Amino acid sequence: MPTLAGEEIVTVVDDENRPVAALPRRRVRRENLPHRATFIFVFDRKGRVLVQRRTAIKDLYPGRYDLAAGGVVAAGESYEACAKREAAEELGIRDTVLEPKLDFYYEDERARCFGRVFTCVHEGPFTLQAEEVVSVAFHDVDEIAAGRIAPLTPDTRLAFERLAALGPAAVPG
Repeated sequence: MPTLAGEEIVTVVDDENRPVAALPRRRVRRENLPHRATFIFVFDRKGRVLVQRRTAIKDLYPGRYDLAAGGVVAAGESYEACAKREAAEELGIRDTVLEPKLDFYYEDERARCFGRVFTCVHEGPFTLQAEEVVSVAFHDVDEIAAGRIAPLTPDTRLAFERLAALGPAAVPG
């Protein structure tokens, strides 16, 4: 039987991104504890980004647009294993190379995480996780950069900005 999202045990880290505890996701969110997360940007062959609409029941940024699939790294899990798991769970992406691009830190009043950004090229079909994703559509990078997709999740917006700063070679397609 799958674990409920709030009961999932996640890796809590210190300010240097070193694991210090394994705690339920619900507590990590409630106390805004630093943790690890993955961000998987899915592109099509034209270089457009797959944008997700989050469900209204998500524990963080419900109903917003998400520029990346991904999630919190479970206790004992690597960033790479988490990225593969999340791509499969959220979008049905399997057997696709997820290329690591960069690490970054994100913090606001609701979340603190050390994120690892991955990219892949995948044009579907997609199998959406009903508890997390309402819909998906590809959008041009320029459209996203101009702010025409809103409201965005702030963590994926920062990850997108960092990825774009790497230049055209960072964007597959």
